[in-house]
Amino acid sequence: MKASVSDQRSILDIQKFDLQSATLRNKAATLPELAELSSTTIKQNNVRDLRIAAETELNDVKRELARAEGDVEQIVTRIERDEKRLASGTGTPKELEQTQHELGTLGARRAELEEVELEIMMRVDGIKERITVLSGEENELAAVIADLNIRKENALAAVHTELESIESDRKATTQSVGPEILALYEKIREANNGIGAAALAGNQCKGCNLTLNTIELQRIAGLGADEVVRCEECRCILVRDH
Repeated sequence: MKASVSDQRSILDIQKFDLQSATLRNKAATLPELAELSSTTIKQNNVRDLRIAAETELNDVKRELARAEGDVEQIVTRIERDEKRLASGTGTPKELEQTQHELGTLGARRAELEEVELEIMMRVDGIKERITVLSGEENELAAVIADLNIRKENALAAVHTELESIESDRKATTQSVGPEILALYEKIREANNGIGAAALAGNQCKGCNLTLNTIELQRIAGLGADEVVRCEECRCILVRDH
C-alpha cells in the first residue's frame, strides 16, 4: 500500500489522539472517588442494616414492655380491689385475713413485675440510644457520599471535556487522510490492543519497542517515501522520519 508522507504522519497523530483518549477513559474508570464511593456506600449500608435491625428489636421490646405494663396494671387493679374490701370491713374475719394475705402476695408480685418493667424500659432506652448513634453515623456517611459524588462528577466532566477536544482534533485529522490507510490503521488497532501505528525511531519500533534487524532496516531504507511500512513483530504501521 502506498500513502503520502503527510497521510502517514497524520495516522501517527491519530494514534496519539487514540492513546490520549484511552488514557482518559482509563482515568475516568479508575477515579479514586469511585473506590471511595464503593467502600463508603458499603459502610453506609452496613450501618443502615444495623439501624433497621435495632428498630425491629425496639418494636419487639416495646411489645414486651406493653405486656409487662399490662401485667402490672392487672396486679394494681387487684390490689386496689382488695384494699377497698379491707377498708370497707365487709366479710368475715377469716375472709379479711385472707384478703390481707393476698395483698401481701400481690404487693410482692407487683414489686417483681415492676422490676421487670423497669429492666425492659432500660432496654428500650438503650436501643433508642443505639438507633440515635447509628442514624447519626448513617447521616454522616450520606454527607460523605454526597461530597464524593460531586467530586466524581466534576472529575468526569473534566475528563469528558478533554475527550471531546481530542475527538474534535481526531475527526478533523481523519478528514484529511486517505480512506485506505485510515481503514488499515483502524483494522490493525482493533486487533492490536489499540496500537495501529508507531514511529520508527532509529532502529526501534515505538509500538512494540523492539529493535529491527539490519536487513529489515536496509529493506525499508530502499522503499519509496510513500510506501507504507509495517513492523514485522507487532504489524503496526511504521511511520518513518522522512
